[in-house]
Amino acid sequence: MLSRSSGKYRFRFPAVTALAATILSTTACNDRDRLPLTVGDVNSIIVTASPELWAEVEPALLTALERRVFTVRDERTFKVTYQAADEDAWYRLRLLKQQLVIGTPEDPWIAPGLARLDEPISPPQVLQVADVWAREQLVTMVVLPAGTDAAETVRGLLPELAEQFDSQYRDWVLARMFTTGPDTALARSLREDHRFSLIVPSVYRYRTLDGIHVFRNDNPDPSELIRQFAVAWTSPAVELDADALLEWRARIVDQYYDYPQFVNLNRTIESRGLLGGNPVYGVQAVWENPPDAYPAAGPFITRSVTCADQDRTYLIDAWLYAPDREKYEYMIQLEQIFGSFQCT
Repeated sequence: MLSRSSGKYRFRFPAVTALAATILSTTACNDRDRLPLTVGDVNSIIVTASPELWAEVEPALLTALERRVFTVRDERTFKVTYQAADEDAWYRLRLLKQQLVIGTPEDPWIAPGLARLDEPISPPQVLQVADVWAREQLVTMVVLPAGTDAAETVRGLLPELAEQFDSQYRDWVLARMFTTGPDTALARSLREDHRFSLIVPSVYRYRTLDGIHVFRNDNPDPSELIRQFAVAWTSPAVELDADALLEWRARIVDQYYDYPQFVNLNRTIESRGLLGGNPVYGVQAVWENPPDAYPAAGPFITRSVTCADQDRTYLIDAWLYAPDREKYEYMIQLEQIFGSFQCT
């Protein structure tokens, strides 16, 4: 959970973990300007710890931070790389965006970050400091007390660390997604004219085809990246299973999508829940081009939302084309747009 106090962001963890976490950006401007610009991906985490400690915590840490999500395959949410600080490679890797350093206050990979703090520490503690070795870098420090079971302490902090990294990554993804701002005017128009709303970034293009509402973002180039939504409904409301939902989607694909999409049912994920108090049923799988067409594929999520007050069942279909890219970032974006749906 993020809160802001006195210009500083604090990450609150459950009291049972007996730790505090603070993100600070206290580097003086003139010091920061002398640092090189950070490199690398936001979802790449460089871990520094003593070789002895790393040998003990590596399996548990990788399991916690490299969680798998299904897109077109099982994909790691984060890529974790360990590097000992006594090797030359560390001086290059410490310039990457995300750093996780683990050790006592005396360890040389911990001390530079602690030197930037203006308040006392009380290990075990998790702190975050910006711009230690590079500009626009975030360093997460797991500060351990001396003379304790360091590995056991680290393992106890891993659930909170994983949640923190994922939460911050999601914040970054959504901020990047809405660089152009949300299209609130379109959401208002949909609500007034069609009795539903969906909030998409302003960069999305919108059109209707025989009552099928299509929202598409193919920037920077459709050969590189496409995110598309379609919304349809039927009345009176009906209860759908996976076959009926996918058949409905197939009819929309055949009539209103630019290219055919075959559904690969080798692996599907079904979900049920509520959205605004309305029952939601969903299927996630992989779409593929026909065998005789250009080889292309990507994940899709199709959901039905039953709005009893309107006596309507909506279909919301989202699909992604992102060849040669990691797709977790875009799946977060699709989920965010799904979550904005309202039937009014």
